[in-house]
Amino acid sequence: MSKIAAKAAAVATENEKPTRSPIVVVMGHVDHGKTSLLDYIKKTNITAKEAGGITQSIGAYEVVHPPVGGRRLTFIDTPGHEAFSKMRSRGAKVADLAVLVVAADEGVKPQTKEAIRALKEAETTFVVAINKIDKNNADIERAKNELLQNEVLLEGYGGDVSFGLISAKTGEGVNELLDLLLLAADFEDLSYSPAAPARGIVIESKLDRRRGNEVMIVLKEGTLRSGEEIATETASGKVKILETFLGERVSELKPSSPAVIIGFESLPSVGEEFIAGAEAIKKDIHKAEAKPTSSAKRGDANKDELALRLIIKADVQGSLEVITDIVSALPQPEVKIRIMESRVGDITDGDVKQAIANSASIFGFRVGPTKAAEYLATANGVKIHSAEIIYDLVRIIEEEVNNLKSPKPLGVLEVLALFNQKSEKQLIGGKVVEGMIKIKAVMEIQRGEDVVGRGRVLSLRQAKKEVTIVEAGKECGFIFDSPVKIEVGDRLLYTP
Repeated sequence: MSKIAAKAAAVATENEKPTRSPIVVVMGHVDHGKTSLLDYIKKTNITAKEAGGITQSIGAYEVVHPPVGGRRLTFIDTPGHEAFSKMRSRGAKVADLAVLVVAADEGVKPQTKEAIRALKEAETTFVVAINKIDKNNADIERAKNELLQNEVLLEGYGGDVSFGLISAKTGEGVNELLDLLLLAADFEDLSYSPAAPARGIVIESKLDRRRGNEVMIVLKEGTLRSGEEIATETASGKVKILETFLGERVSELKPSSPAVIIGFESLPSVGEEFIAGAEAIKKDIHKAEAKPTSSAKRGDANKDELALRLIIKADVQGSLEVITDIVSALPQPEVKIRIMESRVGDITDGDVKQAIANSASIFGFRVGPTKAAEYLATANGVKIHSAEIIYDLVRIIEEEVNNLKSPKPLGVLEVLALFNQKSEKQLIGGKVVEGMIKIKAVMEIQRGEDVVGRGRVLSLRQAKKEVTIVEAGKECGFIFDSPVKIEVGDRLLYTP
């Protein structure tokens, strides 16, 4: 074949553009059955792996319908809790089609309305799945009417939005719903150019202690190959490992396929577009010339203000972004909330050192402390809080804010004996009756109902040995520096 003929064939092939499978986002109110629907479709169990039955981050999965000789569909499972509205909106933008799940026993709820708004803003074609039709209190007509009231005009009710009646529990109507999705996909221009630079969307990213930065993506254009340079607006690297959503390593990826990439030098932001190959190298050069600054660190707080200083760690980038947005939006009339640092990954001794330097507490979402971090935090009185559900973490933060408004002592010591009071440095014996006290702690002197002064613990001894902390139930001797003469029966309160 001549060069001209070869070029003509290549152009013809390019013009033919193969069809790609649809990317489908599943949206709706919490507990309306989005993940259960995917469970049935995939014949797996995702819900059992999620704390509280709530999907906390975005996952992407590929299925074939019908199972034998069928067509592929990629599903994106978006979080259903109201806190994840931003992530749901992002999911709608990456998808070609959507399934709006509405429970027949509850109808349209606040997150259903948010999902409808997100889909309309993204101009995403969607199909409605009225779920839980097997329940005794299911009211299908009410669900339809509430959808109409929210400008979702169903087929047969004055509109063209397709809908299916399903039970994600029994599987009734699910196959028909998948047929509706494939029919809707036929009306979309879902094609791609195999020779074009690979482009797609970052669905999620996290730091794996063993493998490094793991980034879940969905490819929208071109062919992504192992070994290629890759870049987003905030991160870059090389595709060292390319895996399907099932964990199978592959050398290349076709569009609409979800995958995990190992090789980014830093974690990209969720929702960013990536590009691979020569275009990625150009993007990386431009990014380096721009010299962007890191936004992970939020800055120092005024040391004199009444503030709760936080270091936030999370398992994945999307959850971290949502948590910091929620915390930043909390009311702060009396106590300011200062996010000193927010990062993905386990809580390390480096985080504890930063907490010590900033008088901060550490809050972890679905991550815990390493042994070194736990030991260092205990030795220095740094609080570490962890939660598996995002609103549990927010509740803990709100409780800490309230504690600052009306602070509770970290420790209470009852004075049992006086040994030397010739100067302000007084040698005292006592017992810790609540919490703990530590060396260098500033303590209030409570006599009866009144606070009569303050002082500092200069040294601690327990069983004739120097210690840094004495916990509740233990007796100790210590040097207490205060101009107020201590009396037997006084209570010393270790306040933050």
